[in-house]
Amino acid sequence: MEYCKTNDGERLTTLLKGELNVWLLVFITGLLIGSFINVCVHRLPKDESIVFPASHCPSCKMKLRPIDLVPVFSWLFLKGKCRFCNKSISSRYPLVELLTGFLVTLVYMETGLSIHFIFYSIITFLLIVIVFIDLDHQIIPDGVNLIIALLGTLYSIYIFYETRSPVLLNSLGGILLGGGFFLLIAILSKGGMGGGDIKLMAALGIWFGWQGILMVTFLSFLIGGIYAIGLILIRNKGRKDMVPFGPFISLAAFLTFLYEPYLLLWYLDKFTNI
Repeated sequence: MEYCKTNDGERLTTLLKGELNVWLLVFITGLLIGSFINVCVHRLPKDESIVFPASHCPSCKMKLRPIDLVPVFSWLFLKGKCRFCNKSISSRYPLVELLTGFLVTLVYMETGLSIHFIFYSIITFLLIVIVFIDLDHQIIPDGVNLIIALLGTLYSIYIFYETRSPVLLNSLGGILLGGGFFLLIAILSKGGMGGGDIKLMAALGIWFGWQGILMVTFLSFLIGGIYAIGLILIRNKGRKDMVPFGPFISLAAFLTFLYEPYLLLWYLDKFTNI
């Protein structure tokens, strides 16, 4: 019996170490992709290529060496400054890399290594790009929304062939409900909702269908409302100041992707008598 217990303990330890190794690998991969996301956030609003030229200092334009491109660690090693011109480099760069690594690890924890992990990871990367571009420029690039829509279509087709469920019809309902509702808000508020937000919700409707997009809509307004109230209370914004809505949609979408069943139970518990 003691021998069996020891064997079981060793087996459990081995499994845990193996799982931690995979988590670490996923996290490091996320850091690397986060570095590329920084490039996208910087260049896409300027209609610049995200491939050429090679990464360079935004101040002196000097080409960065491989040692300057190690996610997080290069920024720390160089103390947040360019090695050539000594100009400060924004702390957002390592923060985006860490955020990407953290979020993709969360995706792995929920999906494991599967086709769902691949699709959910890619959509997570695209949502991070949207968040930071919208914060900086108050725009959501049409190209990013188009990629989200195309990936959603591919994912819906995959789910259809796997389950034979009416997922394609559900996706159509999501497009109409998500995009249509935000379009209605834009019309009634006379521009209170941007065109990029409308297109993003329509694209996400393909992923979530009409039921899931309702959750995304509810959460985005809930998160946005809490944020806006907080800013008003600390007097950083007035009631008529514009607040980019893309980050709230993106966060709501990410939470819905991973935790929709739990969120639905929470909603039913807090807001209904069911």
